[in-house]
Amino acid sequence: MSELAAACNLSLSGTTRVVIRLEKQGWVQRAQCTQDERGWNAVLTEVGLAQLDQAWPTHLSSVRRHLVDHFSGQELPQLTAALRHVATAGQANHS
Repeated sequence: MSELAAACNLSLSGTTRVVIRLEKQGWVQRAQCTQDERGWNAVLTEVGLAQLDQAWPTHLSSVRRHLVDHFSGQELPQLTAALRHVATAGQANHS
């Protein structure tokens, strides 16, 4: 759960609240961590996977419409590099 919180840039308590809501909807379940029995993992359920499969095309279309479509073909490599920099900076801050 702490790794998920760090990846989402949320507090552990905030992540726990989100996971509880997702559990109530049947989209995730918490499973005890096998490496550290004190910890818990949020695991996507079959219902959650089906919801993700249904949602991703709309999400992808929105990202394209609100972000990618505003760049020319020549600017896309720069956008890719900038987004890669943001993603790896976030990983470095949470390791």
